Amino acid sequence: MTRIRVATTWLDGCSGCHMSFLDIDENIIQLFDRIELVYSPLVDFKTIPENIDLALVEGAVSSEADKEEILTLRSRSKILISFGDCAVTANVPGMRNQFSVMETLSRAYVENSASGQILPSGSVPKLLEYSRPVHEYVAVDLFLPGCPPPAGVILSTLSDLIDGRPPSLGGKTRFGA
Repeated sequence: MTRIRVATTWLDGCSGCHMSFLDIDENIIQLFDRIELVYSPLVDFKTIPENIDLALVEGAVSSEADKEEILTLRSRSKILISFGDCAVTANVPGMRNQFSVMETLSRAYVENSASGQILPSGSVPKLLEYSRPVHEYVAVDLFLPGCPPPAGVILSTLSDLIDGRPPSLGGKTRFGA
């Protein structure tokens, strides 16, 4: 049996969606019999490969690095899923949108630093003016809301897609839970 090539990424978010993915527990063994994880923060691959069958994207697009990664991932993926509320709506990362980038950086690096640290230069990816959901940058094939999406829903969605069925999410997901 040919395994499908799966990628996951974590943009501006908390990693809760990836933790929920891992919470499918022993079912991950059967899932990994059917998929090949080719790119993910869960593994040590540093370059987004070509010919990805399915990509799960956690987090909002908030920096130039996020933007570059989502554009590359979309161009190399057949199916792209907005994975969790941050990817779907910008959720918590979007809370900074009421402030300028300079106000955000000053609050994080100067005002909240006991040592009066200076603003970062070069070591932190350049922030975009606004944190935005994934679909504002690339076409999204499926939205999987939740903060995080429940493990059972992740498993059933992936299983449906692997089996060539459209996932049935009605009543299984909701924002914030």
